[in-house]
Amino acid sequence: MAKVRVIFHECIQDSQEYGSDDEHMGSRVFFSIEVDGKQWSDKLYHADLKQMVGGEFEKNPIEVGFPCDSSGEAYSGPLNYEAFRNGAESYFRNLVGSKGFEIHIEGGSHIRMRNNRFVQEGSIEFKAADTRPQW
Repeated sequence: MAKVRVIFHECIQDSQEYGSDDEHMGSRVFFSIEVDGKQWSDKLYHADLKQMVGGEFEKNPIEVGFPCDSSGEAYSGPLNYEAFRNGAESYFRNLVGSKGFEIHIEGGSHIRMRNNRFVQEGSIEFKAADTRPQW
């Protein structure tokens, strides 16, 4: 199995461009991918994140989309989607919230800040799965 490293570069949080509305907060994380120590391609990938508005930021589930390039084409290389999903969620939650590196929010409710851009590197590593998720 291939060893995959995802290097997160930035996040745009709560943007109408990425699906935010009165019910959902749409955000996007941007990253590059290495497979077995080599850059997979020169493309920058992204995944969309979606979370309900008005609930507890740190407890409400976050829907994480499949990695795509800037043209919307799905990443075709080795992956373990569950590990990727968990890593993307962790990266996002580490930017904003009570443990947030960029915006530290604790004890507040119904707080909404839109169109925040966070440039903070983070990475995850995992072994690729033998199968790919079906969409």
